[in-house]
Amino acid sequence: MGKSLGQVLLGFIGRLSRLQKQIILLSVDVLLAPVALFATHSLAFPARVSWTFPASIGAELLVVVLITGIGSMVLGIPRIKLKAYEASGVVKTGVLAACAGAGLWVATSLFGTALPMAAILLFVLIFLTSMVLLRFAMLNLFLAILRSGQIPHNVVIYGAGNTGSMLATALRSHESIRVVAFVDDNPSLHGMTVLGHKVRPVSQLERIVARYDVQRVLLAMPSVSVCRQAAIIRDLLSRGLDVHSLPSFAQLVGNEALLGSLAPVDSAEFLGRDPVRDLRPEATDAYTGKRIMVTGAGGSVGSELCRQLLHYKPSRIVLFELSEIALYTIERDLRACPEAVGIEICPVLGTVTEARQVRAVLAEHQLDVILHAAAYKHVPLVEANPIAGLVNNVLGTRTVAEAALQENVKRFILISTDKAVRPTNVMGASKRMAELVVQDMARRSTVTDFSIVRFGNVLGSSGSVVPLFREQIRKGGPVTLTHDDVTRYFMTLAEAASLVLIAGGLPVARGPHAGDLFVLDMGQPIKIRDLAERMIKAAGYTVKTIEQPEGDIEVLVVGLRPGEKLHEELLIEPGMLITPHGKILRAQERGLSSIEMVSALRELRNAVAVGDADAACRVLETYVEGYLRHQTAPQLPLARPALRKTS
Repeated sequence: MGKSLGQVLLGFIGRLSRLQKQIILLSVDVLLAPVALFATHSLAFPARVSWTFPASIGAELLVVVLITGIGSMVLGIPRIKLKAYEASGVVKTGVLAACAGAGLWVATSLFGTALPMAAILLFVLIFLTSMVLLRFAMLNLFLAILRSGQIPHNVVIYGAGNTGSMLATALRSHESIRVVAFVDDNPSLHGMTVLGHKVRPVSQLERIVARYDVQRVLLAMPSVSVCRQAAIIRDLLSRGLDVHSLPSFAQLVGNEALLGSLAPVDSAEFLGRDPVRDLRPEATDAYTGKRIMVTGAGGSVGSELCRQLLHYKPSRIVLFELSEIALYTIERDLRACPEAVGIEICPVLGTVTEARQVRAVLAEHQLDVILHAAAYKHVPLVEANPIAGLVNNVLGTRTVAEAALQENVKRFILISTDKAVRPTNVMGASKRMAELVVQDMARRSTVTDFSIVRFGNVLGSSGSVVPLFREQIRKGGPVTLTHDDVTRYFMTLAEAASLVLIAGGLPVARGPHAGDLFVLDMGQPIKIRDLAERMIKAAGYTVKTIEQPEGDIEVLVVGLRPGEKLHEELLIEPGMLITPHGKILRAQERGLSSIEMVSALRELRNAVAVGDADAACRVLETYVEGYLRHQTAPQLPLARPALRKTS
């Protein structure tokens, strides 16, 4: 098939080198000089219709041609791309035209009758206008050739400010993108015209999209808050549009976004609690110079325990962890700490459910203390995978505790949770079973001191609402809340680890009353909604409520998850005993008899062996007080708006 004229011209232009293109543009300027000169004489002296110009015109012509050629090269006008020929190019062209006009005045004064100043100005105006218009004509012709046969992509620019107008200017010379409209939510801009397009309100966006078949919206509002941008993007995406956001100039030069550059707010500020920083003598005696193993060393609590152990100067810390990346991370972090000098750090990649490996590790390192923090703790995941949760949390605890007893480890501390108290989910029930396992081991031990430390939620740990809320706020919301009245006990990660280590150094009972359960003083429970609102305000935003519909971030109630409680508890039975530390209390709770424990573990292992989740959960129902597998909390409709009146 034959090529069209446009394709031939496009192919010819494409084969030209940069130098050849510059020569063409220079030639155009040089040729326009005599044309402008003849036009000036014709307009200035209309009586000379016979084109009988004076003999001096030859000198005039020679001067303006030389000045145009030399001046154009000196000013670099031929090197300006047609697409980039904007204000700066016009200024340079104006300087060139003025120089040519000055040369024309000198030539006519020296070699003939001087032209009147009006004629000189007329020449400058004609020459400048012709050069500028010819360049724009060449650009439009070139773009028309490029666009021939192509389907244009119509776009709408959201934001008619400086950024939007500059974006539209840049896209005018694009061969396949065409700006068809501006929309803006600022009423003062509605009706104004920007680069030939009237600014429309957002309410007319659907009509514009249907009329011009728009598939993409370019968001050009980098100066508005992240929250506002996120709300606009969600609205546009809900309309089925593809959204591209123009970055701010600060981002283009490499600076972080505002939220990324703000100093993080200390989680402790949300609790109003004094941090625990003291190294107690009891804990110093328990850990200094000792060989210690932390299971789950790469987790949130486990890694913080390892960091704080460095201050007690143990002789060796064994990092026992299932996750390779988590183990690599905590080992690297510990070795980088100045406090780690002189402390042997031994990473062990393994699982607490593998009895042979656990016994081998304990025998090799001759441990004095085991801090058992390894556990599956995410409520929805364990609820969906009960067998895996029970194997790890219950049978894994039994494996490590038995190995500790066999290898004469002096101290074993189980890290537990308030979800173990009258649990309504598999995770909580598995942790209560782990507590019962440790209590049973404590009654049978004459060498190893077994104890349990129970506390509530830890701010900033994996699975905590704090990192979830922080990420949701960073994205502009909404912040999701499971229930408007849900409360939780909270403690900072550093405080929890400090108190666990202190509790690990306290004396414990032996015999029939062994199996000390230490409960950390968590203070008063905190409403999760209040925590969410404090975090929103701490990030510099406002909460969207009924009274403040223009607020930045909305809070949405998504309903309680399966097995989730409205309010957690710390004690199964009332009554607490004091300890030497004011924030550590001692609870006395009934455990299972040895016969019951043996039966429970046998039934659980049988259920696990055949993969029967129902049978495994029936074991929990039988031996864990308060647990019913299908017990569910009242559910709310998904994503119900939780706007409320402010007090």
